[in-house]
Amino acid sequence: MTEVQILTESQLRTLVPLDLAAIDCVEDAFRALAGGKVVMPPILRLDIAEANGEVDVKTAYVPGLASFAIKVSPGFFDNPKIGLPSTNGLMVVLSARTGLLEALLLDNGYLTDVRTAAAGAVAARHLARKDATTAAIIGAGMQARLQLEALLAVRKITSVRIWARDRAKAEDFARHATQKLKLAALVSGSAEGAVRGADIIVTTTPSTAPLVLSEWLTPGQHLTAMGSDAEHKNEIDPALVARAELYVADSLAQTRRLGELHHAIAAGLVAPEQSFVELGAIVAGTVPGRQTETDITFADLTGTGVQDTAIATLARQRAEAAGAGTRIST
Repeated sequence: MTEVQILTESQLRTLVPLDLAAIDCVEDAFRALAGGKVVMPPILRLDIAEANGEVDVKTAYVPGLASFAIKVSPGFFDNPKIGLPSTNGLMVVLSARTGLLEALLLDNGYLTDVRTAAAGAVAARHLARKDATTAAIIGAGMQARLQLEALLAVRKITSVRIWARDRAKAEDFARHATQKLKLAALVSGSAEGAVRGADIIVTTTPSTAPLVLSEWLTPGQHLTAMGSDAEHKNEIDPALVARAELYVADSLAQTRRLGELHHAIAAGLVAPEQSFVELGAIVAGTVPGRQTETDITFADLTGTGVQDTAIATLARQRAEAAGAGTRIST
């Protein structure tokens, strides 16, 4: 007989806020991935086209950790039309020694939201100019809000420009940024208007056609693309991969297959075998990040299983310390 720990979304929201500890946790995951010993299989994805839905399954084993997580992450992008969230999911935690089930993290996608935002903060911490004060956020959903909050933890952002297809959502986001985050917030009439002149640009949409053109970017800007986590998704003009002084992937094996790099290769703008940098190598200090204040830097983040195992481990450590959760015998 074994015991299984069960943690609910409300408990996990209390245990794992989007804070510096969560950002550092995800940064450590990037560092571990760069070490070459993490076992991380390709993403498994199920597409349900008639419902505008997809389900991703991600996992990774990190040597030295007693457990590993398998994350199931559905995204059904028409759900808001019927009053439901577009993302949800859960994480299953198994023993790395016996394979036995240890925990169910019923987070409804919350931990994925946190670790994704934290990854954006890690990219900005290592690639954006240190004097960055203005952000542009493309999109107005939950991840857009979290990306902005995560940026505030690593850069002294004072103003934000927001663009989204749904202007009402963009205006609601701007009110949140003004009232809750105390930022000067502007809803831009176009994506170009938001991007031009911003120090840090973050795209957070499931778009299948570029929303940001390469020609809009100017020296010194940093861009993080979060949305291209499937072959058909494409937020950024593929020309930017070739143009940027520094293109950085969370996992080149993934971005060559389904990230923004995938589209640049398909367009013939870069060679399939061309060498690029991974964020983990920059975090680990084995390769440099931004070289000059005028570099254009571009982080292509598709989401990695090692981030899921890392954030699940943090959640369970905090649950143990707090005596949180329910245990059942199986």
